[in-house]
Amino acid sequence: MTAPIRLPPSSGLGLDRELAARAAGFSCIAGLDEVGRGPLAGPVVSAAVVLDFDSLPQGLDDSKALSAQKREALFAEIVATAHVGIASVSHAEIDTINIRQASLLAMRRAFTALPCVPDMAFVDGNDAPKLPCVTEAVVKGDSSIASIAAASIVAKVVRDRLMTRLGAVYPAYGFASNAGYSTKAHLSVLASEGPCPFHRLSFSPLRQGLLDL
Repeated sequence: MTAPIRLPPSSGLGLDRELAARAAGFSCIAGLDEVGRGPLAGPVVSAAVVLDFDSLPQGLDDSKALSAQKREALFAEIVATAHVGIASVSHAEIDTINIRQASLLAMRRAFTALPCVPDMAFVDGNDAPKLPCVTEAVVKGDSSIASIAAASIVAKVVRDRLMTRLGAVYPAYGFASNAGYSTKAHLSVLASEGPCPFHRLSFSPLRQGLLDL
């Protein structure tokens, strides 16, 4: 009997769920997560990751629990050792189909972008997209399932990089530091300058014409 594989002691995550899926006969197991549901600007970004159990990055964790420096380091390790699919849904698509549908679409796109074909997927949260494989939604999966944690890191790093580049074009809104979230400074600029072309006009307070600011 093969001993359970676990991540190094620096991480609280294990591979129990992935290994149980493998024992049940699944051979390609992906973790999916998305970043960017709440911001007032920019895309929602999703990642799908199939880890190599024999070459696991040390220190995997929910992206929100890691420093930006640690996320960047883990991002490099993940893309070097795992199969990774990355996708986004734009602010304009979000305004058209709503943020829930956009998040599900981003995850489907990330799944399709993988260089392999998973037969099992773990998805963070309680709202999983329809995928062409067995799918399990796991609440707080980014802090309990290694492949979802890896996906959360990849999605977070990619989105932060996108928002930094967007911030260089529209510096007034502070996207490099707020990633499009509704900080006091961001809302103040919106009230005085109005939205830039990458704001989500379907989101409050933009949808309300900033009348409540």
